[in-house]
Amino acid sequence: MNLRTLLSDVLGGHRLSEKEALFLLSVKDRSLFEVWCAADRVREEKVGPVVTYVRNQNLHLSNICKNLCGFCAFGRRATDEGAFCDDRDTVQRKVRLALDRKVSEICLLSGVHPEFDTDRYLDILSWVKEVAPSIHVHAFSPDEVNHAAVRSGISTLEVLQAMREAGLGSLQGTAAEILVDEVREIICPAKVSTGVWVRIIREAHGQGIPTTATIMYGSCETPADRIKHLSILRDIQGDTGGFTELVPLSYLHQNTPLYLEGKAPAGATGREDLLLIAVSRLYLDNFRNIQVSWGKLGVKLGQMALLAGANDLAGTMFSDDVSEKAGAGGADYLNPLEMERMTADIGRVLRRRFTDYTPADD
Repeated sequence: MNLRTLLSDVLGGHRLSEKEALFLLSVKDRSLFEVWCAADRVREEKVGPVVTYVRNQNLHLSNICKNLCGFCAFGRRATDEGAFCDDRDTVQRKVRLALDRKVSEICLLSGVHPEFDTDRYLDILSWVKEVAPSIHVHAFSPDEVNHAAVRSGISTLEVLQAMREAGLGSLQGTAAEILVDEVREIICPAKVSTGVWVRIIREAHGQGIPTTATIMYGSCETPADRIKHLSILRDIQGDTGGFTELVPLSYLHQNTPLYLEGKAPAGATGREDLLLIAVSRLYLDNFRNIQVSWGKLGVKLGQMALLAGANDLAGTMFSDDVSEKAGAGGADYLNPLEMERMTADIGRVLRRRFTDYTPADD
């Protein structure tokens, strides 16, 4: 397979096959720059010179989790030292702090608490909306939706409908990790299967609930597994158009059981990070937005990702306990002034957005 011919074909409108995308993921020499350049050209055609970000606040509700996945250093059993679960007053205090920071989005993050049912998730949404009725709430994963349904004895569709009515603005496309069940059996055996994840995402889109799409790479999966995952996302997007963005999440290995037990390597390399973003841009031709997870890549490599196909710098976050517990330093807050410096340095323009990617008037 000839690299330059393939990239020329893609730039001319050719849709990559899984085999061709896998070939691009295998590039290792200076030809890497040709792949990144092609991805950047596609990015420019789709979204122009603008780099976006949302002013948001992460709210960590609980680290108590039924899953205790091997790639995670955040989750705890209820009896473990350091386990916590926020009550109404604590959640609302955090929401007031978010409002003081003038955010437009609150992102609720939590372990999948064994005792949470649908009513508890609806209570959490009501606690947020009591304090911030107009805020966009980006919350919960398909795994949490499934857990709520099982605990409450209702369907996942009913859970989604109730969450939407209670004020859920968008669903998190997390708990995806790698959508290959053989890999999931190793890294997250207690989570929903690929088929259940896909079904719940499609149900959300069918209810008019937009979602993000994620991929966590760099643990036990192969390059072919990564492409299979992207293929599933591309198929869903082709049918529903409900994904707002792709969020590539580089596995942070330092404090995770998978790595400490010798079951996973030390995460992805810088080459793999940038190539995954570039190939995603080239392969996911029905996605408009690809995000940089600066808390996982770091600011400098994150800036380079903006030259390899990405167009969004995620959010201000103000805290990312999950990444920090796994070993990432400086994952708590990125000042928009620093974002401005990053983008101006590569000749791009920074713009604040809302969760749905409509421009914010600053």
